[in-house]
Amino acid sequence: MSDKTTIGDAATRARKDWLAVLARADREDLENAWEALSRKPDYEMLRKPESGLVMVRGRAGGNGRRFNLGEMSVTRCVVGLADGTMGVGYVPGRDHRKAELVALFDGLLAEGDMQATLMAELVEPLRATQVERRAVAGRRAAATRVDFFTLVRGDNPE
Repeated sequence: MSDKTTIGDAATRARKDWLAVLARADREDLENAWEALSRKPDYEMLRKPESGLVMVRGRAGGNGRRFNLGEMSVTRCVVGLADGTMGVGYVPGRDHRKAELVALFDGLLAEGDMQATLMAELVEPLRATQVERRAVAGRRAAATRVDFFTLVRGDNPE
């Protein structure tokens, strides 16, 4: 494997990671981060936000045969920054503004100049919030867990 391929793969993984965090973020957090930017880039809509449906697939037992679980609404948007960088946003639901904000931040993160700042001030705090929410939900679910057990009777020969 060449160094170029390795670098490309790492960049792709990083982009997938920040897009996942941004897509799960609350719109209000994204709006606040956008308003806090000192220099907002000029941009144009390459593909205006549009909503549609995607088929969600699952696997029996997590690794078995695939099956169609159902449809889910998704909104996508593509923006072009003034420097030619393209940003994409796919978000669950029908929130057009959120898809636009995700696309804008994706473009800024892909551009490079603001990547370190945005990762530290936007993506990592959002990730920490999401991890905490997931942990709280897990603790709530664990608190309702019922352990069923079977008593072995003395008259059962084994």
